[in-house]
Amino acid sequence: MSEWIPKTRLGKLVAEGKIKTMDDVLSSGLPIKEPEIIDVLLPELEEDILEISMVQRVTDSGRRTKFRVTAVVGNRDGYIGIGVGKATQVAPAIQKAIENAKINIFGVMRGCGSWECGCGTAHSVPFRVSGECGSVKVTLIPGPKGLGIVAADTAKRIIELAGVKDVWTMTFGETRTTLNFALATFDALKRTCFIKR
Repeated sequence: MSEWIPKTRLGKLVAEGKIKTMDDVLSSGLPIKEPEIIDVLLPELEEDILEISMVQRVTDSGRRTKFRVTAVVGNRDGYIGIGVGKATQVAPAIQKAIENAKINIFGVMRGCGSWECGCGTAHSVPFRVSGECGSVKVTLIPGPKGLGIVAADTAKRIIELAGVKDVWTMTFGETRTTLNFALATFDALKRTCFIKR
């Protein structure tokens, strides 16, 4: 891997060691435009490919086929990002999606919002929260300790990577659309966060 030369102000601050944590990055208000910033601050980040689909566009010269990849990155400890990448081949599309997910990373606020539990540890979401994208609406409801993640596969993979261990989910709309389902879950998690970017 080649040596990273930061191009943005935030990248330079991270490279110089003036910004040392992900919280400092998110609270700085500076946009994340380089995925290498995340590689430096969160080296233990995990990647997961949610969907690989073919998309076609009709042009004068005929049909152009591309691959669209939806990827999610997270460290299972409060940081999650989701991204989409398109390319004529699968491997570059996956790379683009992962880089896009790193740029869209944010911190998830966790807590114990369940009235059944009240343990005070950060194992669930702090309160009932909803997110939507297209026709899909996802509601996350705090669960007691030991419940696990009660959700469909796509939402479960995103919530796990965010570091939430116990939660109930309710979904409405066309959840077969993986991208919208993923973005709605992502939106719900984003609404737990008070650090706005």
